[in-house]
Amino acid sequence: MPETLRPRVLVVGGGLGGYVSAIRAAQLGLDTVLVEAGRLGGTCLVRGCIPSKALIHAADRFADMVGGETLGITLDQPPRLDLGKTIAWKDGIVDRLSSGVAGLLARAKVRVVAGWAIFSDAKSCTVETEAGPVAITADNVILAAGSEAAALPGLPFGGDVISSTEALSLAALPERLVVVGAGYIGLELGIAFRKFGTAVSVVEAADRILPRYDEALTRPVRRWLSRAGVELHLGAKVTGLDGDGRLAVETVAGPLALTADKILVAVGRRPLVEGWGIEEMALDRAGPFVKVDDQCKTAMRGVWAIGDLVGEPMLAHKALAQGAMVAEIIAGQRRHFDPAAVAAIVFTEPEIVVAGMLPDEAAAAGVDAAISVFPFAASGRAMTLEAGAGGGFVRIVSRRDDQRILGIQAVGRHVAELAGEFAHALAMGAVLEDLAHTIHVHPTLGEAVTEAALIGLGQPLHL
Repeated sequence: MPETLRPRVLVVGGGLGGYVSAIRAAQLGLDTVLVEAGRLGGTCLVRGCIPSKALIHAADRFADMVGGETLGITLDQPPRLDLGKTIAWKDGIVDRLSSGVAGLLARAKVRVVAGWAIFSDAKSCTVETEAGPVAITADNVILAAGSEAAALPGLPFGGDVISSTEALSLAALPERLVVVGAGYIGLELGIAFRKFGTAVSVVEAADRILPRYDEALTRPVRRWLSRAGVELHLGAKVTGLDGDGRLAVETVAGPLALTADKILVAVGRRPLVEGWGIEEMALDRAGPFVKVDDQCKTAMRGVWAIGDLVGEPMLAHKALAQGAMVAEIIAGQRRHFDPAAVAAIVFTEPEIVVAGMLPDEAAAAGVDAAISVFPFAASGRAMTLEAGAGGGFVRIVSRRDDQRILGIQAVGRHVAELAGEFAHALAMGAVLEDLAHTIHVHPTLGEAVTEAALIGLGQPLHL
């Protein structure tokens, strides 16, 4: 006979959104069970955000050792890379964090069931575990199954055609890497491997890199790619592999055959909606995603969906916020998911931060917006970080009539840590004077936020 559990809350998926919703539900006194087939932590911790940022940091350190002559730093011999040790260091970080998640769940008294949940109806599932089947029927179900890498038709994953998951665990450094997709995943990893010394080519169907963002933001990244010798094939279509195992590409100038040791396909991610019985749950869909309202409720009473399952932006911190909110709603609190902005970071060279409306989005919405920009070339701190000459800036989009801030963006080295301030300003409904009159510490990159606000007010001090 299978073991039977009847919790108040069942969470399916142990990623950031799932385990946070489980912990929060348990904190609120709700008997909670979490089901996870893989390692706790999900895509972000195990095979996405955390391992990729570890690899990017290692690549930065390696590149700094190669090119430190400007600062008067030289090595008697060129640095050497042992990729196996780098991957082992990255894996150690993942191991510690995944174990930490397990500890947090245990401390909150969340029961974790290791296995794959198969639903027979909206509230009931069976999980095949090593100890045997476990039947679970819950009052409330939170679906947090996440997403998976999308393959291209005619170019399935396997062999030398890899996704970002395999790219983060390569046994040896490829001499030649072709990246299909110039979105944030492809460029982040492509730039990291270029810094390690790999010859990198990028193929993108759109006519520019990072097509979700405007050219002003992406221009410094494209400049770095050009200077680093990364080949860009824009407006190009991948047709598959030719008879010699080369990547066949159609471009405006004609067909290309690109030779590579590894082909990294990074054309996006798709929600993981297959294999766990979604068709038995009577849920509405919005394209490939599960349809939810502003409380993450699905069409079935007592069933909720969060994170990558419910649509863009597919970001871990969005899933976290939704997961905590859903747990609180189940516990009787009144909550809605209506953030002023979900900030996003692209960890390229240089980094990009985007929060709120871009200038062209404001224009498309019919908003009379003012744009104020402060370049890092005028920032003392940026210069000391060798970040002043890369074309970076902080940009504020505000309403012209009441100076309400609609969006804040930045591009430059080390700007990722400004994302919290950008999101906070939007969440608090800040106006230009709020940022202009906030005393930012000197010398920091954050001073550029004050300066951009002052420019918007017509009161520039350092430009």
